[in-house]
Amino acid sequence: MNEAITTNINCAVILPSLNPTDKLNAVVDGLIEAGFSDIIVVDDGSGKEYQLPFEQAAELSQVTLLRHEVNRGKGAALKTAFRYLMESRPDIQCAITADGDGQHLPGDILNCALALKDNPDALVLGCRDFTLPEVPFKSRNGNRITSFIFRTGCGIRLSDTQTGLRGAGAALFPALTEVSGDRYEYETNMLLMLHRMGIPFVEVKIETVYEDNNSGSHFRPFRDSFLIYKLIIKYMASSFASAGIDLLAFLILHAIFGGMLAKLAVPVCTVAARVISSFVNFNLNKKLVFGSGKKYSSAIVRYYILCVIQLSVSAGLVYLLGLLFTTDSSWLLTLLKAVVDTVLFFLSFHIQREWVFKDNSR
Repeated sequence: MNEAITTNINCAVILPSLNPTDKLNAVVDGLIEAGFSDIIVVDDGSGKEYQLPFEQAAELSQVTLLRHEVNRGKGAALKTAFRYLMESRPDIQCAITADGDGQHLPGDILNCALALKDNPDALVLGCRDFTLPEVPFKSRNGNRITSFIFRTGCGIRLSDTQTGLRGAGAALFPALTEVSGDRYEYETNMLLMLHRMGIPFVEVKIETVYEDNNSGSHFRPFRDSFLIYKLIIKYMASSFASAGIDLLAFLILHAIFGGMLAKLAVPVCTVAARVISSFVNFNLNKKLVFGSGKKYSSAIVRYYILCVIQLSVSAGLVYLLGLLFTTDSSWLLTLLKAVVDTVLFFLSFHIQREWVFKDNSR
């Protein structure tokens, strides 16, 4: 029954592997038993003493073995497999990426393939339950932190952002070969890139398997966490940098012209500071942060519509707070402005992501 299902789906399974144990062969055997007949195993530069599992897998007609001469990372291994499918499997409909250490059960991989059949234009994610007591501490808390950052910073709501069990249709293979990053950051960058493209995410609940407290994982907490969060930090840093430029410009302008402009000092200095910082912010956001392909003229018009509304609210609130505290001190007004603009930042960030820079043509 399963063989008929998987043959009808015409779905490949990609298993990137580094220094495997005999668990790799158990995974391959389980996939064949589940009905998968096109399994791509990628040896990502494993040592000579780890070659036996690869050799045993390669003897099976259902398995294609690809090799990296040196370790290049999980992301590079996945991209190698996607390129191979594009070049050598033109009839393939989709592919599932899974781990070769037994964390992903054949039944769950099959369920992801079935979900992909029903959602061919989506990225299917096999999601674990991190509330279970057997989940290692670093995995549970790492996922909580990443999920929070994805939700608040990127507008992506996922229960398992770090899962390696993912499915994509053949139409997405070219994009998946262009995702930046060669190691574990590749999987994070994949989510960000596909989200910008408007690709929907479909979650499939899977069994949560952690053998030996996940000791077989090649995830390096410090280096790979930095690689993962680097892009997300960049995603938000532009706005903070521009806010600093805005505050500095406001302080200098108000200190110089505050006495001459009297009651008009706050709104005039707010507008002038925002003109300087907003142009810097727009270009940083479009090119480096959102990576938007939206037409420049359309994006900048939307951006400045948002800016006008935001600076009007900012100037109005700072002016009213200045009256409330009966002060014209440049330092105190700058502090009040920082508080106001911090609140407005979060609202503006979401509007930029979902309206200003969102490219609906993809």
